[in-house]
Amino acid sequence: MARYIGPRTKIARKFGESIYGPDKNFERKNYPPGQHGNSRRRKTSEYGVQLKEKQKAKYTYGLLEKQFRNLFKKATSKKGITGEVLLGLLESRLDNVVYRMGIAPTRAAARQLVLHRHITVDGSVVNIPSYTLKPDQIVGVREKSKSLEVINTSLSNSSVQKYSWLEWDESAMQGKFLNMPERSEIPENIKEQLIVELYSK
Repeated sequence: MARYIGPRTKIARKFGESIYGPDKNFERKNYPPGQHGNSRRRKTSEYGVQLKEKQKAKYTYGLLEKQFRNLFKKATSKKGITGEVLLGLLESRLDNVVYRMGIAPTRAAARQLVLHRHITVDGSVVNIPSYTLKPDQIVGVREKSKSLEVINTSLSNSSVQKYSWLEWDESAMQGKFLNMPERSEIPENIKEQLIVELYSK
């Protein structure tokens, strides 16, 4: 399966919430998108509910199935509650941190900035969006990229709230990843226990 590049509002409608961040075209409705979205539907099974939650997490963070499954395996091998560890690992990805810091307006844009070598970690260029950050690592904008309009516009218009697990230095255009966030610090509306139950079958 290739990475989804289609209409994001349609996917957001599928889950009934704006999972990609602020979306002026998103309109909450009591039925899914499409021609038959408002027709009578069967009650979703337990498996269907769990699958939908996993799909929501995948779309939110922009991962493919194999990537997501590997991250889940990694979460099960670590200490702590598996679902919460999984979300912590997703938040620790470089593309997500670039988005959270306000360097990019969306995770997709953050991924592109990383791939195009505009982002550094501890002073060295890293072009791997899935790179997992460790506590106290510094994420910044590459010197040559500090004048990029897309980055400056995002930083000036950023409505992304400040997170207790991130530190941002506006003048240096860099921030510090302090630690993996606790579940209470992650704003995403994801029921991680349903994902754990799905993979445990």
